[in-house]
Amino acid sequence: MESCGDASSEFPFGHRTISASSLPRVDSQTLDLGSPLPQREEFPFHFKTVIEPFSIKVVEPVVQTTFHQRAEYLRQAHYNPFLLRAEDVLIDLLTDSGTGALSSQQWAAMMKGDESYAGARSWFHFEQSVKDITGLSHVLPTHQGRSAERILFHAMVKPGHIVPNNTHFDTTRANIEARGATALDIPIPEARVPSVHHPFKGDMDLEQLRKLLSDSKERVPFVMLTVTNNSGGGQPVSMTNIKQVKQVCVEHGVPLILDACRFAENSWFIKQREKGYADRSPTSIAQEMFAHVDGCTMSAKKDGLSNIGGFIALSASLSDVAESCRNQLILTEGFVTYGGLAGYDLECVAIGLKEALNSDYLNYRIASIEYLGRKCRKLGIPIVEPTGGHAIYIDAASWLPHIPSSEYPAWALSCALYLIGGIRSVEIGSVMFGLQPDGTVESQAPMELVRLAFPRRMYTQSHVDYVAEVMAAVQTVAHKIRGMKIVKQPSALRHFSAHLMPVSGGLVEGMGI
Repeated sequence: MESCGDASSEFPFGHRTISASSLPRVDSQTLDLGSPLPQREEFPFHFKTVIEPFSIKVVEPVVQTTFHQRAEYLRQAHYNPFLLRAEDVLIDLLTDSGTGALSSQQWAAMMKGDESYAGARSWFHFEQSVKDITGLSHVLPTHQGRSAERILFHAMVKPGHIVPNNTHFDTTRANIEARGATALDIPIPEARVPSVHHPFKGDMDLEQLRKLLSDSKERVPFVMLTVTNNSGGGQPVSMTNIKQVKQVCVEHGVPLILDACRFAENSWFIKQREKGYADRSPTSIAQEMFAHVDGCTMSAKKDGLSNIGGFIALSASLSDVAESCRNQLILTEGFVTYGGLAGYDLECVAIGLKEALNSDYLNYRIASIEYLGRKCRKLGIPIVEPTGGHAIYIDAASWLPHIPSSEYPAWALSCALYLIGGIRSVEIGSVMFGLQPDGTVESQAPMELVRLAFPRRMYTQSHVDYVAEVMAAVQTVAHKIRGMKIVKQPSALRHFSAHLMPVSGGLVEGMGI
């Protein structure tokens, strides 16, 4: 290309050069600007439909089964939905853990996964992503959340300890009890009543926490908060409560650990429901949440939008604990820069943690759950109110009042949902939480719930409409569903592998099973 000369005075137009000084001068007094531009008007339309904020590139077929096929599959699985073959399930709402769809950005990043044993590039991407959100100094990768729990509890929990939480979920509780300690639930009273509306039913009861720490501080290695509160209906914890719990912990010199599996969904609820946060981004809210804690455990299979992965993150104040965790990590998971994960898994989580905080995604995610909640209310089906972030929780004790807790009404309802419509769900009731740590004493769970947990970015509105249609069908035979009894069980986490059967006759009276 030929030189254009002095760029400040000459401009090339084709083969002819025109001097700037030869151009006519136009000033504001001689230029007719015409009528002023109209003021910007508000867009006159408002669309109520919340669409899926993604398009679908890859599909996987699902298989329609008949009623009689499902009856046989249920028998073969010993009336335990965990033991069903996935290919025999039409809509799988057993869990939202590791079951979602990955984004194009995640797949692209996974193709660049560095599989070096130590110091892989993918590890540094992962570590930076975690630190950007949590601000915590020490990051230890693990293959999933329960591994993070086991390693942290190995370092901090001893026999006779008490670990308070708003509500422990199953593996958290089991890992604490495996250390010879007590997992104590102290949610606010409203959390125990499914029909009660409260914007933050995941909050911890501060009075009970203060009493525990005043009476037994030496037995409390740390306090936990689960966001959102999975066992309590996917209910969020307010920022106010996080701050208050942290203040109580500071007063007694006890660390605060966050079970952060659904931190992004919790951030969205704070944005929507808590005064002063409406104009904040989910990312900034999440960062503030983590700023009030001393560490966290995380299953990246939830709000990491990954199929596998997790981590422990700890503040500088817990450096000694972090060192102990690293030693245990190397012993049981792998080197500290991969923690049992492939390089492509580390890349997937690094992207997913940030995608989970996207406002359009979170709006769609929460709206999808509320959409099914509205259908349940219209049908008169009792659920935990208000709807949570990742699942609908059916109040089986209220829906099936003829079945006592000793006959596991939520388990029976979960089996009925599969039998009638091919929907797999999970019981959160007296099968999951009724067996005491010594494996000998049965107790009634605080609530008898059936959780319908939606995988992320996987199902569309028509799938949800089908779920509602099945629930309407179950409603017509609810009074005929029979209770269950356990015929075989392990000593811990029995819901994963127990064998059950109806207490008498078939599962649903008059339906031949």
